[in-house]
Order: sequence, then structure tokens, then C-alpha cells
Amino acid sequence: MKTIIVACGGGIATSQTVAVKLENLLQERGLGHKARIESININSLSTYIKSADIYVSITQVREGGYEIPVFSGIPFLTGVGANEELEKIIDVINS
Repeated sequence: MKTIIVACGGGIATSQTVAVKLENLLQERGLGHKARIESININSLSTYIKSADIYVSITQVREGGYEIPVFSGIPFLTGVGANEELEKIIDVINS
């Protein structure tokens, strides 16, 4: 099972919205059992990223990146490009 963290500034509203949307989309595709999704505060990122497999960011991603795949959470808020971003996440889940 992969661990996905979704981070925004406060860790409450936006990240939770994206986490629920992503969870629903994965369940619709029969992949809900393959990932555990947590919404977090961006200030907790350095702690959570150590045990995560995928990072979905609502905020600007630091230059230099991370050791795990990083995806934008914005498409899940706007709907624009959500399917494309979801497919990329599914590829990592299935790898």
C-alpha cells in the first residue's frame, strides 16, 4: 500500500478537499485499497515525507525537489487536468 500525503498551508481545508477527491477517484477506479491518503500542514512536510511514497502539493514545491514523486493538487481543485494528473499518480501506485 502506498502512502500519499497532500499538503497545503493550513492542512485543513484545501488539502483535505484534495485528499477526499483523490480518494474518491481512486475508489472509482478500484484502487482505493492500494493507497492511504493523508492531508497535512505544509509545516509538517519534513516529518511526513520520510514515510510517504507520493506527495501531492497544493503549495509551491521547493526547488531541488524531493526523493519521492511530486504531483500538483491544483487540478483536483479546479478540475482542469485532473484526469491527467490522476493517471500519473496511478502509474506510481501501480509501480
